[in-house]
Amino acid sequence: MGFWRRTKRAKVKADGGRMMVVRAKFDAAQTTPDNRRHWANADFLSADAAASADVRQTLRNRARYEVANNSYAKGIVLTLANDTIGTGPRLQLLTDNPPVNALLEDAFDSWSRAVRLAEKLHTARMARAQDGESFMVLFDNRGLGHDITLDVRLIEADQVTTPTLSFDPDAVDGIAFDPFGNPKAYHVLKRHPGGGAMAGASQEYSTIKAESVIHWFRADRPGQHRGIPEITPALPLFALLRRYTLAVIGAAESAANLAVLMKTNAPAGGEAAEVEPMMEMEFAPNMAVFTPEGWEPSQIKAEQPGTTYDMGKREILNEIGRCLNLPYNIVACNSSGYNYSSGRLDHQTYYKAIRVDQARCEQVVLDRIFAAWLAEAALVYGVRLDAADLADMGHTWFWDGHEHVDPAKEATAQATRLGNHTTTLAAEYARQGKDWEVEIRQRAAEVSLMKELGLSTAQTAPGSDTENRDDDEEQENARPKLKENSRAA
Repeated sequence: MGFWRRTKRAKVKADGGRMMVVRAKFDAAQTTPDNRRHWANADFLSADAAASADVRQTLRNRARYEVANNSYAKGIVLTLANDTIGTGPRLQLLTDNPPVNALLEDAFDSWSRAVRLAEKLHTARMARAQDGESFMVLFDNRGLGHDITLDVRLIEADQVTTPTLSFDPDAVDGIAFDPFGNPKAYHVLKRHPGGGAMAGASQEYSTIKAESVIHWFRADRPGQHRGIPEITPALPLFALLRRYTLAVIGAAESAANLAVLMKTNAPAGGEAAEVEPMMEMEFAPNMAVFTPEGWEPSQIKAEQPGTTYDMGKREILNEIGRCLNLPYNIVACNSSGYNYSSGRLDHQTYYKAIRVDQARCEQVVLDRIFAAWLAEAALVYGVRLDAADLADMGHTWFWDGHEHVDPAKEATAQATRLGNHTTTLAAEYARQGKDWEVEIRQRAAEVSLMKELGLSTAQTAPGSDTENRDDDEEQENARPKLKENSRAA
């Protein structure tokens, strides 16, 4: 019966007109003695059942342990948060009322600094990487010291849970859903379960409406309602890398600790000075020392680190970074083996992943925060906005731009794009995370002041220095090949 379940059958007509059954198999669906152990843990569980509360807790604990003790894991999580959030998002309104746009943009910037929004988003992004998800609660903070009292509080994933037994099919651990699959409430423990004996024994929780809770995670499967650490596939490799590094260093250290090893070439029963086994001798520097008769000094040959040590670590780190769309030079923070073109090519996938993550953050986190903030800001600042305006307030978010390795080439390409009308100033400034209206007004003020002071405003066009840079790049690209040829020789 199992054989027939794993085959595909189709009836076709042979040349003679009679029907024949064609059976097609998938090799990966066959269970053999060779692959039985490899696929032993494969299951048929749903997304929520596979990511049950116990499984998520185990993964969170192990991910946090590695991030706290593995420098590569810590650096990866920090890099993801730094490149995704940066110094924080900036708001630009796109309504037809410039004075209102300027008022609300300045007010939101002031409020975001008061609540340390960029810092909280940075922490939330780190929590997504090591915990799998982050929760934010919107609440009224009377002690904020700002005209707008809306605030954002971060909650660890451990606190979002339902301590009581529940057999509600429309509920997942800590989250209650309506019949349409929308979250309607979250159960949040009043104390962290790992906060001590009293906290762990407490089962008290608060029910918070979904309108006040932001749940930021990446759903890898349809029907998944809770997140797992993004570094989950790399956890065994992190542990392997750390054990491998410690073992190599320990072996090298043990060999280095023995300055001299005494050995004898005398045959068994031969004449040699009697020496107690494992006896130690102290050697003074710059002194001639006579060894016992029949014994000669030697040194232990250090076998670690081996010649393939760097290669082994590189391959492990490369595999670790793949599940996070991180190239090797980002994971290792080392581009010594790259040339200019290879470095930029590897970064394309990484920067695309960052843009996708930022877009998701805008939709799930920032737009929710902005909607709650705008409803209060309209009352505080006396801005007349009806319900339709609040819902359809046109806006966009600016993030930090990525610095170009060669600013001269980027400036030349930018001038070319603007010259042939394949881009706009808004798009070019957005690449740098800047508001084009603010920058143009600032530039106009600078040019006006320069004319007033009699300073030259002539712009310097890209010169022949670009050709020199191209030659330098070609030489740089050729260096790795020369190194490889010299090694082969």
